[in-house]
Amino acid sequence: MNRQLPVAIVGGGPLALAAAAQLVRRKLPFVLFEKGSDVGASVLSWKHVRMFSAWEFNIDSAARELLLQSGWLEPNPTDLPKGYDLVELYLKPLSQLDSIKPNLYLNAEVTAVYRKDMDRMKTLGREKAPFILEYNQDGLTGKVEASAVIDATGTWLSPNPMTASGRISVGELKYSEHIRYGIPDILDTDSRKYAGKNVAVIGSGHSAIQSLTLLHQLQQREEQTQIHWVLRKQQVSEAFGGGENDGLLARGELGLKANRFVQEGKVKVHTPFLVQEVREDHGTRKLTLIGRQSGEQSEIPHLDEIIVATGSRPDFSFLSELRYTTDSAIECVAQLANLIDPNIHSCGTVRPHGEAELRQPEKNLYIVGAKSYGRAPTFLLATGYEQVRSVVAALAGDFVAARKVKLKLPQTGVCSVSKRNISVQAETGCCGSIVPDSECGPKSC
Repeated sequence: MNRQLPVAIVGGGPLALAAAAQLVRRKLPFVLFEKGSDVGASVLSWKHVRMFSAWEFNIDSAARELLLQSGWLEPNPTDLPKGYDLVELYLKPLSQLDSIKPNLYLNAEVTAVYRKDMDRMKTLGREKAPFILEYNQDGLTGKVEASAVIDATGTWLSPNPMTASGRISVGELKYSEHIRYGIPDILDTDSRKYAGKNVAVIGSGHSAIQSLTLLHQLQQREEQTQIHWVLRKQQVSEAFGGGENDGLLARGELGLKANRFVQEGKVKVHTPFLVQEVREDHGTRKLTLIGRQSGEQSEIPHLDEIIVATGSRPDFSFLSELRYTTDSAIECVAQLANLIDPNIHSCGTVRPHGEAELRQPEKNLYIVGAKSYGRAPTFLLATGYEQVRSVVAALAGDFVAARKVKLKLPQTGVCSVSKRNISVQAETGCCGSIVPDSECGPKSC
Protein backbone atom coordinates (compact mmCIF):
# COMPACT_ATOMS: atom_id res chain seq x y z
CA MET A 1 0.00 0.00 0.00
CA ASN A 2 1.03 3.63 -0.50
CA ARG A 3 2.63 4.72 2.77
CA GLN A 4 2.49 8.39 1.72
CA LEU A 5 -1.30 8.46 1.88
CA PRO A 6 -3.37 8.04 5.06
CA VAL A 7 -5.77 5.25 5.86
CA ALA A 8 -9.29 6.71 5.88
CA ILE A 9 -11.63 5.66 8.68
CA VAL A 10 -15.32 6.36 8.17
CA GLY A 11 -17.20 6.61 11.45
CA GLY A 12 -16.50 8.03 14.87
CA GLY A 13 -17.63 5.38 17.32
CA PRO A 14 -15.73 2.81 19.40
CA LEU A 15 -14.61 0.71 16.41
CA ALA A 16 -13.49 3.72 14.37
CA LEU A 17 -11.40 5.09 17.23
CA ALA A 18 -9.99 1.64 17.93
CA ALA A 19 -8.85 1.52 14.30
CA ALA A 20 -7.22 4.92 14.79
CA ALA A 21 -5.41 3.70 17.91
CA GLN A 22 -4.20 0.57 16.11
CA LEU A 23 -2.88 2.73 13.26
CA VAL A 24 -1.04 4.96 15.75
CA ARG A 25 0.51 1.83 17.26
CA ARG A 26 1.67 0.81 13.76
CA LYS A 27 2.85 4.36 12.97
CA LEU A 28 0.57 4.58 9.94
CA PRO A 29 -1.02 7.93 8.99
CA PHE A 30 -4.82 8.16 9.07
CA VAL A 31 -7.81 10.47 8.82
CA LEU A 32 -11.13 9.85 10.54
CA PHE A 33 -14.51 11.19 9.43
CA GLU A 34 -17.38 11.53 11.93
CA LYS A 35 -20.58 13.14 10.72
CA GLY A 36 -21.60 14.10 14.25
CA SER A 37 -20.34 17.13 16.13
CA ASP A 38 -18.19 14.91 18.34
CA VAL A 39 -17.02 11.33 18.54
CA GLY A 40 -19.53 8.74 19.73
CA ALA A 41 -22.51 10.66 18.33
CA SER A 42 -24.50 7.48 17.69
CA VAL A 43 -23.70 6.12 21.14
CA LEU A 44 -25.09 9.28 22.71
CA SER A 45 -28.48 8.48 21.19
CA TRP A 46 -28.65 5.68 23.79
CA LYS A 47 -26.57 7.39 26.47
CA HIS A 48 -29.14 6.51 29.16
CA VAL A 49 -28.88 2.75 28.54
CA ARG A 50 -26.61 0.67 30.74
CA MET A 51 -24.50 -1.78 28.79
CA PHE A 52 -24.52 -5.39 29.91
CA SER A 53 -20.93 -5.90 28.84
CA ALA A 54 -18.39 -4.61 31.38
CA TRP A 55 -15.55 -2.17 30.69
CA GLU A 56 -13.13 -5.06 30.19
CA PHE A 57 -14.95 -5.94 26.94
CA ASN A 58 -15.39 -2.35 25.77
CA ILE A 59 -11.85 -0.93 25.61
CA ASP A 60 -9.48 -1.66 22.73
CA SER A 61 -5.96 -2.78 23.69
CA ALA A 62 -4.12 -0.17 21.59
CA ALA A 63 -6.47 2.56 22.81
CA ARG A 64 -5.80 1.52 26.41
CA GLU A 65 -2.04 1.77 25.87
CA LEU A 66 -2.29 5.27 24.44
CA LEU A 67 -4.65 6.47 27.15
CA LEU A 68 -2.57 5.07 30.00
CA GLN A 69 0.51 6.81 28.61
CA SER A 70 -1.39 10.11 28.87
CA GLY A 71 -2.24 9.57 32.55
CA TRP A 72 -5.81 8.40 31.94
CA LEU A 73 -7.55 6.76 34.88
CA GLU A 74 -9.01 3.49 33.63
CA PRO A 75 -12.55 2.64 34.81
CA ASN A 76 -13.08 -0.42 36.97
CA PRO A 77 -13.01 -3.30 34.44
CA THR A 78 -16.00 -5.06 36.03
CA ASP A 79 -18.29 -2.01 36.09
CA LEU A 80 -21.13 -1.76 33.58
CA PRO A 81 -21.04 1.63 31.83
CA LYS A 82 -23.92 3.50 30.32
CA GLY A 83 -23.64 4.81 26.78
CA TYR A 84 -22.83 8.23 28.23
CA ASP A 85 -19.94 6.74 30.23
CA LEU A 86 -18.54 5.02 27.15
CA VAL A 87 -18.31 8.38 25.40
CA GLU A 88 -17.25 10.63 28.27
CA LEU A 89 -14.81 8.29 30.04
CA TYR A 90 -13.32 6.55 27.02
CA LEU A 91 -14.06 7.86 23.53
CA LYS A 92 -13.65 11.58 24.22
CA PRO A 93 -10.35 11.24 26.14
CA LEU A 94 -9.07 9.00 23.34
CA SER A 95 -10.09 11.51 20.67
CA GLN A 96 -8.23 14.31 22.47
CA LEU A 97 -4.84 12.59 22.39
CA ASP A 98 -2.18 14.44 20.40
CA SER A 99 -1.69 11.38 18.21
CA ILE A 100 -5.37 11.28 17.23
CA LYS A 101 -7.05 14.71 17.53
CA PRO A 102 -5.28 16.41 14.55
CA ASN A 103 -6.54 13.67 12.24
CA LEU A 104 -10.24 13.97 13.08
CA TYR A 105 -12.80 15.50 10.73
CA LEU A 106 -15.91 16.25 12.82
CA ASN A 107 -19.26 17.33 11.34
CA ALA A 108 -17.94 15.61 8.23
CA GLU A 109 -20.24 13.23 6.39
CA VAL A 110 -18.62 11.05 3.75
CA THR A 111 -20.86 11.09 0.68
CA ALA A 112 -18.80 9.00 -1.77
CA VAL A 113 -15.75 6.74 -1.89
CA TYR A 114 -14.18 5.64 -5.17
CA ARG A 115 -10.86 4.97 -6.92
CA LYS A 116 -9.24 8.04 -8.44
CA ASP A 117 -10.42 8.53 -12.03
CA MET A 118 -12.12 5.13 -12.02
CA ASP A 119 -15.68 3.93 -11.80
CA ARG A 120 -16.69 0.48 -10.65
CA MET A 121 -16.22 -1.01 -14.11
CA LYS A 122 -12.57 -0.18 -14.75
CA THR A 123 -10.00 -2.83 -13.82
CA LEU A 124 -6.63 -1.91 -15.38
CA GLY A 125 -4.41 -0.26 -12.77
CA ARG A 126 -7.21 -0.30 -10.18
CA GLU A 127 -5.22 -1.58 -7.21
CA LYS A 128 -2.58 1.12 -7.59
CA ALA A 129 -5.05 3.99 -7.78
CA PRO A 130 -5.68 5.85 -4.50
CA PHE A 131 -9.10 6.06 -2.94
CA ILE A 132 -10.94 9.38 -3.06
CA LEU A 133 -13.31 10.29 -0.24
CA GLU A 134 -15.77 13.11 -0.84
CA TYR A 135 -17.31 14.68 2.23
CA ASN A 136 -19.48 17.55 3.43
CA GLN A 137 -18.24 19.44 6.47
CA ASP A 138 -20.06 22.42 7.94
CA GLY A 139 -21.74 23.14 4.63
CA LEU A 140 -18.55 22.87 2.57
CA THR A 141 -17.41 19.99 0.38
CA GLY A 142 -13.97 18.44 0.35
CA LYS A 143 -11.91 15.55 -1.00
CA VAL A 144 -9.19 13.42 0.55
CA GLU A 145 -6.96 10.78 -1.03
CA ALA A 146 -6.35 7.58 0.94
CA SER A 147 -4.36 4.38 0.63
CA ALA A 148 -7.04 2.27 2.31
CA VAL A 149 -10.57 2.64 3.68
CA ILE A 150 -11.97 1.19 6.91
CA ASP A 151 -15.76 1.54 7.01
CA ALA A 152 -16.82 1.55 10.66
CA THR A 153 -20.10 3.42 10.24
CA GLY A 154 -22.20 0.78 11.98
CA THR A 155 -25.94 0.32 11.47
CA TRP A 156 -27.59 2.09 14.42
CA LEU A 157 -28.60 5.11 12.35
CA SER A 158 -30.36 2.91 9.76
CA PRO A 159 -33.14 1.21 11.73
CA ASN A 160 -35.38 -1.41 10.20
CA PRO A 161 -39.03 -0.39 9.70
CA MET A 162 -41.81 -1.93 11.75
CA THR A 163 -43.42 -4.02 9.01
CA ALA A 164 -42.80 -7.74 8.63
CA SER A 165 -42.06 -7.15 4.94
CA GLY A 166 -39.03 -5.03 5.81
CA ARG A 167 -40.34 -2.03 3.87
CA ILE A 168 -41.44 1.25 5.40
CA SER A 169 -45.19 1.67 5.07
CA VAL A 170 -47.23 4.74 4.17
CA GLY A 171 -48.59 4.94 7.70
CA GLU A 172 -45.15 4.67 9.22
CA LEU A 173 -44.17 7.82 7.33
CA LYS A 174 -47.47 9.61 7.91
CA TYR A 175 -47.53 9.11 11.69
CA SER A 176 -43.78 9.39 12.26
CA GLU A 177 -44.22 11.91 15.10
CA HIS A 178 -45.68 9.06 17.20
CA ILE A 179 -43.03 6.50 16.22
CA ARG A 180 -39.54 6.26 17.70
CA TYR A 181 -36.75 3.83 16.82
CA GLY A 182 -34.20 2.25 19.15
CA ILE A 183 -34.41 2.96 22.89
CA PRO A 184 -35.98 6.32 23.82
CA ASP A 185 -35.03 8.01 27.09
CA ILE A 186 -38.33 6.96 28.64
CA LEU A 187 -37.57 7.89 32.25
CA ASP A 188 -36.09 11.33 31.60
CA THR A 189 -36.04 13.32 28.37
CA ASP A 190 -38.98 11.48 26.79
CA SER A 191 -40.99 10.70 29.93
CA ARG A 192 -43.86 13.09 29.12
CA LYS A 193 -44.26 11.40 25.74
CA TYR A 194 -44.94 7.99 27.32
CA ALA A 195 -46.25 8.61 30.85
CA GLY A 196 -49.87 7.50 31.18
CA LYS A 197 -50.00 6.55 27.50
CA ASN A 198 -50.86 3.37 25.63
CA VAL A 199 -47.52 2.30 24.16
CA ALA A 200 -46.52 -0.55 21.86
CA VAL A 201 -42.96 -1.89 21.63
CA ILE A 202 -42.27 -3.83 18.43
CA GLY A 203 -39.33 -6.26 18.43
CA SER A 204 -37.94 -9.24 20.30
CA GLY A 205 -34.28 -8.38 20.88
CA HIS A 206 -32.43 -6.73 23.72
CA SER A 207 -33.29 -3.22 22.53
CA ALA A 208 -36.99 -4.04 22.77
CA ILE A 209 -36.57 -5.53 26.23
CA GLN A 210 -34.57 -2.48 27.34
CA SER A 211 -37.52 -0.26 26.33
CA LEU A 212 -39.98 -2.61 28.05
CA THR A 213 -37.91 -2.40 31.23
CA LEU A 214 -37.88 1.41 31.14
CA LEU A 215 -41.62 1.51 30.41
CA HIS A 216 -42.25 -0.81 33.35
CA GLN A 217 -40.36 1.58 35.63
CA LEU A 218 -42.41 4.46 34.25
CA GLN A 219 -45.57 2.42 34.81
CA GLN A 220 -44.68 2.15 38.49
CA ARG A 221 -44.68 5.96 38.64
CA GLU A 222 -47.61 6.49 36.26
CA GLU A 223 -50.08 3.63 36.74
CA GLN A 224 -52.13 4.58 33.66
CA THR A 225 -49.23 3.66 31.39
CA GLN A 226 -50.20 0.62 29.30
CA ILE A 227 -47.57 -1.55 27.59
CA HIS A 228 -48.00 -3.80 24.55
CA TRP A 229 -45.22 -6.07 23.32
CA VAL A 230 -45.48 -7.00 19.64
CA LEU A 231 -43.29 -9.88 18.42
CA ARG A 232 -42.93 -11.99 15.30
CA LYS A 233 -41.72 -15.00 17.27
CA GLN A 234 -44.03 -17.99 17.65
CA GLN A 235 -43.65 -17.98 21.44
CA VAL A 236 -42.75 -15.04 23.68
CA SER A 237 -40.41 -17.33 25.65
CA GLU A 238 -38.08 -17.38 22.61
CA ALA A 239 -37.17 -13.76 23.38
CA PHE A 240 -36.03 -14.39 26.96
CA GLY A 241 -32.51 -15.59 26.09
CA GLY A 242 -30.20 -17.61 28.32
CA GLY A 243 -31.31 -16.16 31.63
CA GLU A 244 -29.19 -17.48 34.49
CA ASN A 245 -26.99 -19.41 32.04
CA ASP A 246 -25.85 -16.23 30.29
CA GLY A 247 -22.17 -15.41 30.77
CA LEU A 248 -23.09 -11.72 30.97
CA LEU A 249 -25.26 -11.50 34.08
CA ALA A 250 -26.88 -8.19 33.13
CA ARG A 251 -27.86 -9.55 29.72
CA GLY A 252 -29.36 -12.66 31.28
CA GLU A 253 -31.24 -10.50 33.77
CA LEU A 254 -32.92 -8.63 30.90
CA GLY A 255 -34.58 -11.82 29.74
CA LEU A 256 -35.59 -12.72 33.28
CA LYS A 257 -37.15 -9.28 33.72
CA ALA A 258 -39.11 -9.62 30.49
CA ASN A 259 -40.41 -13.00 31.63
CA ARG A 260 -41.41 -11.51 34.97
CA PHE A 261 -43.27 -8.59 33.33
CA VAL A 262 -45.22 -11.02 31.17
CA GLN A 263 -46.04 -13.41 34.03
CA GLU A 264 -47.23 -10.53 36.22
CA GLY A 265 -49.48 -9.22 33.47
CA LYS A 266 -47.65 -5.88 33.32
CA VAL A 267 -47.17 -6.28 29.58
CA LYS A 268 -49.77 -7.41 27.06
CA VAL A 269 -48.09 -9.73 24.56
CA HIS A 270 -49.10 -10.03 20.89
CA THR A 271 -47.30 -12.91 19.23
CA PRO A 272 -46.80 -14.01 16.56
CA PHE A 273 -47.95 -10.66 15.16
CA LEU A 274 -46.76 -9.63 11.70
CA VAL A 275 -47.18 -5.86 11.33
CA GLN A 276 -48.41 -4.78 7.92
CA GLU A 277 -49.42 -1.15 8.47
CA VAL A 278 -50.23 1.55 11.02
CA ARG A 279 -53.20 3.86 10.59
CA GLU A 280 -55.27 6.38 12.49
CA ASP A 281 -57.83 4.87 14.84
CA HIS A 282 -61.20 5.87 13.33
CA GLY A 283 -60.32 9.53 12.90
CA THR A 284 -58.97 9.98 16.44
CA ARG A 285 -55.40 10.86 17.36
CA LYS A 286 -54.89 7.23 18.38
CA LEU A 287 -53.09 4.68 16.18
CA THR A 288 -53.94 1.11 15.21
CA LEU A 289 -51.42 -1.56 14.20
CA ILE A 290 -52.70 -3.74 11.38
CA GLY A 291 -51.21 -7.19 10.97
CA ARG A 292 -51.67 -10.92 11.02
CA GLN A 293 -51.82 -13.04 14.16
CA SER A 294 -52.23 -16.82 14.11
CA GLY A 295 -52.78 -16.62 10.36
CA GLU A 296 -55.72 -14.20 10.60
CA GLN A 297 -56.03 -10.44 10.16
CA SER A 298 -55.68 -8.69 13.49
CA GLU A 299 -55.51 -5.21 15.01
CA ILE A 300 -54.00 -3.53 18.07
CA PRO A 301 -56.05 -0.34 18.53
CA HIS A 302 -55.95 2.84 20.64
CA LEU A 303 -52.18 3.31 20.69
CA ASP A 304 -50.65 6.68 21.58
CA GLU A 305 -47.01 5.89 20.83
CA ILE A 306 -45.01 3.15 19.11
CA ILE A 307 -41.38 2.17 19.79
CA VAL A 308 -39.78 0.21 16.96
CA ALA A 309 -36.88 -2.05 17.96
CA THR A 310 -36.74 -4.40 15.00
CA GLY A 311 -33.01 -4.16 14.40
CA SER A 312 -31.07 -2.16 11.84
CA ARG A 313 -29.41 -2.50 8.46
CA PRO A 314 -26.22 -1.24 6.78
CA ASP A 315 -26.02 1.73 4.41
CA PHE A 316 -23.73 1.10 1.44
CA SER A 317 -24.82 4.07 -0.66
CA PHE A 318 -21.53 5.96 -0.43
CA LEU A 319 -19.58 2.87 -1.53
CA SER A 320 -21.51 2.40 -4.77
CA GLU A 321 -18.48 2.85 -7.07
CA LEU A 322 -16.34 0.34 -5.18
CA ARG A 323 -16.25 -3.42 -5.59
CA TYR A 324 -17.59 -5.00 -2.43
CA THR A 325 -19.57 -8.16 -1.75
CA THR A 326 -22.24 -8.83 0.83
CA ASP A 327 -24.50 -11.77 1.57
CA SER A 328 -27.72 -11.38 -0.40
CA ALA A 329 -29.91 -12.06 2.63
CA ILE A 330 -28.10 -10.65 5.66
CA GLU A 331 -26.13 -7.87 3.90
CA CYS A 332 -23.13 -8.85 5.99
CA VAL A 333 -19.58 -9.35 4.74
CA ALA A 334 -20.04 -12.41 2.54
CA GLN A 335 -17.60 -14.72 4.34
CA LEU A 336 -19.33 -14.18 7.69
CA ALA A 337 -22.79 -15.21 6.52
CA ASN A 338 -22.84 -18.85 7.60
CA LEU A 339 -21.30 -17.90 10.94
CA ILE A 340 -23.95 -15.38 11.96
CA ASP A 341 -27.14 -16.16 10.02
CA PRO A 342 -29.98 -16.24 12.61
CA ASN A 343 -31.92 -18.51 10.23
CA ILE A 344 -29.26 -21.17 10.80
CA HIS A 345 -28.51 -20.81 14.51
CA SER A 346 -29.70 -18.78 17.47
CA CYS A 347 -26.71 -19.07 19.75
CA GLY A 348 -25.29 -15.65 18.92
CA THR A 349 -21.88 -17.13 18.22
CA VAL A 350 -19.16 -16.62 15.66
CA ARG A 351 -15.64 -17.90 15.64
CA PRO A 352 -12.85 -15.31 15.95
CA HIS A 353 -12.20 -13.74 12.58
CA GLY A 354 -10.13 -10.96 11.09
CA GLU A 355 -8.66 -9.50 7.93
CA ALA A 356 -8.86 -12.71 5.89
CA GLU A 357 -12.64 -13.02 6.36
CA LEU A 358 -13.25 -9.27 6.01
CA ARG A 359 -11.23 -8.88 2.81
CA GLN A 360 -13.17 -7.37 -0.10
CA PRO A 361 -12.67 -7.64 -3.89
CA GLU A 362 -11.65 -3.97 -3.67
CA LYS A 363 -8.10 -4.18 -2.32
CA ASN A 364 -7.61 -2.34 0.98
CA LEU A 365 -11.32 -1.76 1.54
CA TYR A 366 -12.61 -3.22 4.81
CA ILE A 367 -16.07 -3.14 6.37
CA VAL A 368 -15.78 -3.72 10.11
CA GLY A 369 -17.85 -3.70 13.26
CA ALA A 370 -21.63 -4.02 13.38
CA LYS A 371 -21.80 -3.13 9.68
CA SER A 372 -19.75 -6.23 8.85
CA TYR A 373 -22.64 -8.23 10.37
CA GLY A 374 -25.22 -6.52 8.16
CA ARG A 375 -28.73 -7.15 9.47
CA ALA A 376 -27.67 -9.88 11.89
CA PRO A 377 -28.34 -8.80 15.50
CA THR A 378 -25.36 -10.43 17.21
CA PHE A 379 -22.23 -8.39 17.89
CA LEU A 380 -19.94 -7.38 20.75
CA LEU A 381 -17.42 -4.54 20.76
CA ALA A 382 -14.61 -6.93 21.62
CA THR A 383 -15.28 -8.77 18.36
CA GLY A 384 -14.87 -5.54 16.43
CA TYR A 385 -11.68 -4.60 18.27
CA GLU A 386 -10.09 -7.85 17.15
CA GLN A 387 -11.33 -7.22 13.61
CA VAL A 388 -9.62 -3.83 13.37
CA ARG A 389 -6.44 -5.07 15.05
CA SER A 390 -6.14 -7.77 12.38
CA VAL A 391 -7.02 -5.40 9.52
CA VAL A 392 -4.48 -2.78 10.59
CA ALA A 393 -1.79 -5.44 11.00
CA ALA A 394 -2.42 -6.51 7.40
CA LEU A 395 -2.32 -2.91 6.16
CA ALA A 396 1.06 -2.58 7.90
CA GLY A 397 2.30 -5.69 6.11
CA ASP A 398 2.36 -7.84 9.26
CA PHE A 399 0.35 -10.76 7.93
CA VAL A 400 1.53 -13.10 10.69
CA ALA A 401 -0.12 -10.87 13.31
CA ALA A 402 -3.16 -10.40 11.06
CA ARG A 403 -3.75 -14.15 10.97
CA LYS A 404 -3.39 -14.63 14.75
CA VAL A 405 -6.96 -13.83 15.70
CA LYS A 406 -7.88 -14.64 19.28
CA LEU A 407 -11.03 -13.81 21.16
CA LYS A 408 -12.57 -14.94 24.43
CA LEU A 409 -16.14 -13.88 25.09
CA PRO A 410 -18.83 -14.81 27.63
CA GLN A 411 -21.40 -17.43 26.64
CA THR A 412 -24.99 -16.49 25.87
CA GLY A 413 -26.57 -19.52 27.49
CA VAL A 414 -28.61 -20.18 24.34
CA CYS A 415 -27.74 -22.41 21.42
CA SER A 416 -29.87 -24.06 18.77
CA VAL A 417 -28.42 -24.89 15.39
CA SER A 418 -30.04 -25.84 12.10
CA LYS A 419 -28.50 -28.85 10.39
CA ARG A 420 -28.21 -26.84 7.19
CA ASN A 421 -24.60 -26.21 6.18
CA ILE A 422 -23.31 -26.17 9.75
CA SER A 423 -20.96 -28.54 11.54
CA VAL A 424 -21.18 -28.22 15.31
CA GLN A 425 -17.95 -28.82 17.19
CA ALA A 426 -18.61 -29.72 20.80
CA GLU A 427 -15.07 -29.02 21.94
CA THR A 428 -15.15 -25.43 20.68
CA GLY A 429 -18.75 -24.46 21.28
CA CYS A 430 -21.73 -23.77 19.06
CA CYS A 431 -21.07 -23.34 15.36
CA GLY A 432 -17.36 -23.91 15.77
CA SER A 433 -16.60 -20.77 17.77
CA ILE A 434 -14.06 -20.81 20.59
CA VAL A 435 -16.65 -19.13 22.77
CA PRO A 436 -20.05 -17.69 21.88
CA ASP A 437 -20.28 -14.09 20.78
CA SER A 438 -22.82 -11.55 21.88
CA GLU A 439 -24.63 -8.47 20.67
CA CYS A 440 -23.21 -4.99 20.39
CA GLY A 441 -24.53 -1.50 20.79
CA PRO A 442 -27.51 -0.96 23.02
CA LYS A 443 -29.03 -4.27 22.00
CA SER A 444 -26.38 -6.04 23.98
CA CYS A 445 -24.50 -3.49 25.91
